[in-house]
Amino acid sequence: MFIYVQCLLHCTSAEPMALTFLNILNSENMDRYNEVLAKSRVPESDELVRAEVAKIVEKAHELASPEVYNFLLGSIDLTTLSTEDSPASVTRFTQRVNDFDDEYPQYNHVAAICVYSNFADVVSTNLDVTGVNTCVVAGGFPSGQTFTAVKVADAALAVSNGAKEVDIVMNIGLFNDGLYEDLCDEIIEVKHTIKDAHLKVILETGALKTAANIKKASLLAMYSEADFIKTSTGKIYPGASLEAAYVMCQCIKEYYETTGRKVGFKAAGGVRTTEEALYYYAIVKEVLGDEWLDTEHFRLGASSLANAVLSSLEGNTVKFF
Repeated sequence: MFIYVQCLLHCTSAEPMALTFLNILNSENMDRYNEVLAKSRVPESDELVRAEVAKIVEKAHELASPEVYNFLLGSIDLTTLSTEDSPASVTRFTQRVNDFDDEYPQYNHVAAICVYSNFADVVSTNLDVTGVNTCVVAGGFPSGQTFTAVKVADAALAVSNGAKEVDIVMNIGLFNDGLYEDLCDEIIEVKHTIKDAHLKVILETGALKTAANIKKASLLAMYSEADFIKTSTGKIYPGASLEAAYVMCQCIKEYYETTGRKVGFKAAGGVRTTEEALYYYAIVKEVLGDEWLDTEHFRLGASSLANAVLSSLEGNTVKFF
C-alpha cells in the first residue's frame, strides 16, 4: 500500500503508473541491500582476519581424530569437472562411490557427487547409495557470464534430471559495478526455479580479494535466498582461503542471528589435504559452533581430498577414488 501511494504521488502523465511503480520498487530494493551492508558488523580488516585465522589454525591440530576425519570424509562433494568428462567416465566415477559403500562400510560415504549439469541424469540413474546427493555446477560455470534465462534453464533442466543441489557462480561483474539488485534478482530467480533443491552460490573469493568484498558478497548471496555460500570454482582465480572462510562464516553467523535462517558453508578450490580440511572444520567450529557441523551446513568440494582423508583414516596411502 505504501508503494502504491508513493506511485500515485510521483506518477505523471508522461510516466505510466506501472513504470513509476517499478522504479520505486527497484529503489526500495537497492536501499534494502545497501542498508543490510551498512548495518553489518562483520570485520572488514584483512589484517584482523589474518590474525584471527592464525589463532584458530594454531590450535586446530587439537581437533584431529578418527571421528573428525570420518566426518570430513562424509562432508565431501566428490567432484569431476573435466573437459574430458563423458557419460561413460561419469558412470565409472559414480560407481566408485557405490563400491566405496560396500568396501568401506565403517566410514561415512561422501555427501554428494558434483558434476556438470548435463551429467545430472548419469549420476542420479547410476547412484545406488542412499544419502549421497547429485550436485551440479550450472549457469555458465565457471565464469557465470551468460544470460539469466540460460542460467535458469540450465538449473531447471539439471533438477528435472535428478540434481538435488545446484552450484552457481555469483555475477562478479555486476558485483564490481555495484549493480546489487540485478545480481540478487538473478540468484533469486534461479532459487525460485529450483525450489526445494539446495542452491549454493559461489562467491569466487579469489576475484573478490578483500575481506570487505567477501563480506558484501556473502551477505548479498544469503539475502538472495542462497542455501549455501561457497568459496570458489577452483577454475579461474585462486581457490579457497582460510581468511575468506573466516569472513564468510562470520557473515553466516550474523545473518542467522538477524533472520533465524541457517545457511551452509562450502570450501572448494584447492582443498587437497586432510590438514587443510581440518583447518576449515576448525574455523566453522570456532565461529559457528557444532550445530553447523553436519552435511546440511558444511561441505568440502574436492576431487583428490577423499583419497587424502581415507588415507589418514587407514594409516597408509589409499587411492580409491
